[in-house]
Amino acid sequence: MMVEKKKPDEITPQELYQSRRTFLKTSLTITSAAALLAACKPTAVETIPTAAAIPSELVDELGSSATLEEDITGFTNYYEFSSNKLKPTELAQDFITSPWTVQIGGLVENPQEILVEELIARYSTVERVYRMRCVEGWSMVIPWQGFLLKDLVEDVKPTKDAVYVRFEGTFDPEQMPGQQYSTYPWPYVEGLRLDEAMHDLTLLATGIYGKDLTPQNGAPIRLVVPWKYGFKSIKAIRKIDFVEEMPTSLWMALSSREYGFYANVNPNVPHPRWSQASEQRIGESGRRDTLMFNGYEQEVQDLYTGMDLTVNF
Repeated sequence: MMVEKKKPDEITPQELYQSRRTFLKTSLTITSAAALLAACKPTAVETIPTAAAIPSELVDELGSSATLEEDITGFTNYYEFSSNKLKPTELAQDFITSPWTVQIGGLVENPQEILVEELIARYSTVERVYRMRCVEGWSMVIPWQGFLLKDLVEDVKPTKDAVYVRFEGTFDPEQMPGQQYSTYPWPYVEGLRLDEAMHDLTLLATGIYGKDLTPQNGAPIRLVVPWKYGFKSIKAIRKIDFVEEMPTSLWMALSSREYGFYANVNPNVPHPRWSQASEQRIGESGRRDTLMFNGYEQEVQDLYTGMDLTVNF
């Protein structure tokens, strides 16, 4: 398996801010740092049991340990199954994820319909520890496996008119009880600007903690964009289309005032109903300061040169 080493990024305790950034090889051959759960919408954070020790062998380049696997797989925002963060773990256990076909089309020269297993075999696997910052104000550190979205983009060859990438999740109310409620405009839809999709930090994840991705964490394939709030990282992807107009995501359709298209982590721009200046790391006591772009400012700030990030939120 080819493992790509990337540049550093990671939220870390204050005492580590002054430490030099160092890549640490782990049992997963970890590179970069930090990312997501998904589909975040404001609710209270439920309390879940947490083991006493955090696995020290899984750390980012700044020294932050990965969140316990049992917490990552047991505490998820997945409204397709339930708005309760603890229930998707149980409700998704029998969710059928194979065979799973992804349609890729729109403004591309090489449209295709392909099995996830073929995508995994086609592209080099990367292993990254990324921070995940939920718009609700909680966070995790997650070890992912997957491949770079830009590799797929280069293969399908977007035309000159393609400006955005639109992602669509699966619609299966029989397997996903949360989709039986009409208050949400299912299926789940998200989008990125093409240059965001082509960034080296943007992954299509197919694994977690050295194992296949679990159903409650978005199996068999999901988006991971670590500098954006978690709801951008759509789960169980069925369609990827390259389009000229900005896609309207599910959360934008519900409340564009609260959930903008970009959803970049910005501690200086509060949500209309709460501050985004700090966060609760799952498995820790107390709160920590939220970093601009979730700590990936050095890597991604050039994507937004000249933009007013208080307006384009």
